[in-house]
Amino acid sequence: MNSAQIEIQLIASLVAIACAIPGTFLVLRKMAMISDAISHSILPGLVIGFFITQDLNSPLLILLAALTGIITVVLVERIQKTGLVKEDTAIGLVFPALFSIGVILIAKNANDIHLDVDAVLLGELAFAPFDRLIIAGTDIGPKSLWVIGTILAITIGLLIAFFKELKISTFDAGLAASLGFSPALIHYGLMTMASITTVGAFDAVGAILVVALMIAPAASAYLLTTDLKKMLGLAIAFGVFSAISGYWLAHWLDASIAGSI
Repeated sequence: MNSAQIEIQLIASLVAIACAIPGTFLVLRKMAMISDAISHSILPGLVIGFFITQDLNSPLLILLAALTGIITVVLVERIQKTGLVKEDTAIGLVFPALFSIGVILIAKNANDIHLDVDAVLLGELAFAPFDRLIIAGTDIGPKSLWVIGTILAITIGLLIAFFKELKISTFDAGLAASLGFSPALIHYGLMTMASITTVGAFDAVGAILVVALMIAPAASAYLLTTDLKKMLGLAIAFGVFSAISGYWLAHWLDASIAGSI
């Protein structure tokens, strides 16, 4: 294997781990498709961030995209709480509307920019090793590796710090509230991390693979265990296995890496 092949598999594996952690809690909370909504509705945040900074590498893009993801969750819950529609319908109303706003903004203000829909939706991991992070003239590796690695480190830190609160609020929100925890605060914290993870992985692997890696490994793990810690471990294992085996399947078939994963 050459260095590019190793970097591609490492990036894919880190994305899989970073997605499996919030994905496990989304599956348990019966909110699996909110990840799909977030992965599409972050587009207006990315576009507005680019218009402000004129720099695709600006951290402001990640912040605004994550904020858009949180707005998506808030809008879905507000519509659901009206009692007129169920959650899946609310998701189906919100994220196409926000995605459409992003497309309109691009069409009206950046018509001369080529938007590669395949790259946005499917991602292109093969290009990730070529987008390097250069600091003081020193090449320290692919930018995607550092971005998703940082997000993963924060995610693991928050999981360790708030595991008890997450566990209780996921299975019994009433008990969490009686013990002095804020289920709403924990919920929005989880949604924020899911949004940030989605944005961080979006550039390297695309929107579709983010959803797949956030839900499929966690759903598979849920079929095999009722223990939360084991479910997290299995979801991570399934995600990493999918990332590595999918890469080599794509290599063998000469096909899309994201599609194979």
